[in-house]
Amino acid sequence: MARARQAFTNARAFRRGLDPDPQILLFAPGTPTGEPMTAAPFARFEWMIAWRYLRARKAEGGVSTMTWISLLGITLAVFALIATLAVRSGFREEFVDTILGANAHVTVYAASEVNAAGVRTRTIPDYEPIAERLRAVPGVTRVAPLIKGQVMAASPGGTAGVEVFGIAPADLATIPRIAHPEAHAGSLDRFAEGIAIGSGVARELGVGIGDRVRLISPDGVKTPFGTSPRVNAYEVTYIFTAGRYDIDRTRVYMPFAEAQSYFNREGVADEFEVMVADPEHVDDLTSALLRAAGERALIWSWRDASGSFLRALDVEDNVMFIILSILVLIATMNIVSGLIMLVKNKGRDIGILRTVGLSEGSILRVFFICGASVGVAGTLLGVILGCLFAIYIDPIFSLVNYVSGGGVWDPSIRGIYNLPAKLELQDVLSAVLLSLGLSFVITIFPARRAARMNPVEALRYE
Repeated sequence: MARARQAFTNARAFRRGLDPDPQILLFAPGTPTGEPMTAAPFARFEWMIAWRYLRARKAEGGVSTMTWISLLGITLAVFALIATLAVRSGFREEFVDTILGANAHVTVYAASEVNAAGVRTRTIPDYEPIAERLRAVPGVTRVAPLIKGQVMAASPGGTAGVEVFGIAPADLATIPRIAHPEAHAGSLDRFAEGIAIGSGVARELGVGIGDRVRLISPDGVKTPFGTSPRVNAYEVTYIFTAGRYDIDRTRVYMPFAEAQSYFNREGVADEFEVMVADPEHVDDLTSALLRAAGERALIWSWRDASGSFLRALDVEDNVMFIILSILVLIATMNIVSGLIMLVKNKGRDIGILRTVGLSEGSILRVFFICGASVGVAGTLLGVILGCLFAIYIDPIFSLVNYVSGGGVWDPSIRGIYNLPAKLELQDVLSAVLLSLGLSFVITIFPARRAARMNPVEALRYE
């Protein structure tokens, strides 16, 4: 304390133009030899001083209110960023999973040609040999011949336009979102005795397991007077909820042989439903599938069908990340204002610390620790809140839906039934690195201002 008081006296001597004591000025207090301070960066006393400044009350020259505002702003910004990235990842995964789980990864069909009767057709007569060649392509896990057609479904409870898929029972049992849906009624074991319909179709028609549904096709029985509509009634043996509104609302599965008879496709198939081991790299199999399918073959992959939507999701993700990054930047700017006020309030302390031997680097590190600590604490709290939001999104979403009176999430617009969220390490790390990077960088400027403060000017009026 005696040497600190002498250092303060030296600062006054500077102001009055007197000669200070050379044994005290700019030397570390308590060092027996009077050597200049050579403490390692981020020494213990620097952390101690920074901690005292952070917890100082306003009456003591601190800026605790600004510190709390900065902490809250960074916490909310990081929370919003992680929550948005988690919802984005969950929505994309759920959307892609419903596509791959209930639709063909690759659809192989034939180019149109004129048959012997002079009618243009796109059917595939020799479908069994082609199916065997497609199954032999490396990377292909399943090939199923299909019959497809759009008809009107009717029951005493209502009518609905549906799309019928004629498929073998064994092949239907290998479609993940149909064989193992989110919810179902009935059993696939009885599929050969009737039809399987989506839960949306069942709701529109007002039918359940065991009820009969009439399917009306305009391309029916051919007579000398023309083609008359075909009306057949089928028992509902299985009702599924695949997780996609458009699938559950329109899709009906019928046994393959029955579909051939119903749609006048005896001995032919309309297309092949191909499943592959790695759907993300389905384009690598295009050439091999075309060679196996023959000259008339054409290919339509799941990326072709949903590519525009996935690209729109990517653009939206990038724009959202930029916007939320700006939000994080705005939140971290509060650290700058708080530190500037802290430097102004602690001008006398800075002058004394410089006088007793602290270097510019030590002063810079003290105030850097002050700002960086707020950034680290806010980032940590934001990560915790964001992760909790992603983990408990279902009850949170249910609460929001209840408070707002329902209808927050319309599956007919968004395609899926709920708001998904998926935590990914890459997203969390991106948010953490962004927040910490901005907090550290902007803290440097007010810290440099404090370090370059002239101790004589700081103590001139003391």
